[in-house]
Amino acid sequence: MRPPFASRTWLTFFVSMLALALARPLWAAETDYVLGAGDVIRISVFQNPDLTTEARVAESGSISFPLIGSVAVGGATIQQAENRIASRLKKGGFVIRPQVNILPLALKSAQVAVLGRVNRAGRFPLETASTRLSEMLAAAGGVAEDGSDVVVVLGSRDGQPFRREVDLPELFRGGDLTTDLTLQGGDVIFVGRAETFYIYGEVQRPGAFRLGREMTVMQALATGGGTTARGTTKGLQIHRRDEIGRISVVEPRLSDHLQPNDVIFVRESLF
Repeated sequence: MRPPFASRTWLTFFVSMLALALARPLWAAETDYVLGAGDVIRISVFQNPDLTTEARVAESGSISFPLIGSVAVGGATIQQAENRIASRLKKGGFVIRPQVNILPLALKSAQVAVLGRVNRAGRFPLETASTRLSEMLAAAGGVAEDGSDVVVVLGSRDGQPFRREVDLPELFRGGDLTTDLTLQGGDVIFVGRAETFYIYGEVQRPGAFRLGREMTVMQALATGGGTTARGTTKGLQIHRRDEIGRISVVEPRLSDHLQPNDVIFVRESLF
């Protein structure tokens, strides 16, 4: 018969392993993140709490760990780094069957480029393993006033090229956080210029304006400050370019929706 303490030991082992598995972020099981200089990690060894260590990966790619000294982890995945530390502990006779767990705390070596119409473009580090698109845009100062609502994310996933378009207003309106992408090192975020329309003639503020979603001709006139005292909403014209570059002239109703790059002309009233 198995001694009573054996079952308790096995139960303790199982609970500890479950805790370690839950402590590790979900991304670690899905990606092979490669450690690099500046990354901060927490290293723990099962049933050896005195060995728990927080370390920063040096420029040389190494960390210092109790009993075994310097360990090269730069360029290694999380699992490879765990195996290296476990092997050194076992080889030195410090732990008979070491079970090592590494939890990333700050990923300084992983950076994301944010380009285009944002308030502060540049390269930004992934401070955590679960940094999302919305958080990175906030780090870049947010989308500029003339920035598009649709953001493009380029990168690599599972060794394959990755491209995703994210509709920001729809993301926050619908609350579907699955579209708020979890970023990885090397990703590129691009925010293009928002679509525009143009208005000239007898309006208070002629010029180019941001095209709102499902914006009507009446709303466009209001954006331009309305007609002047000499202007009229009768006989409005829209100059519209098609897919092959041909320009046509449309006489719209006030309730019609505008298209990108439409040019509205407001006539002078004859009476």
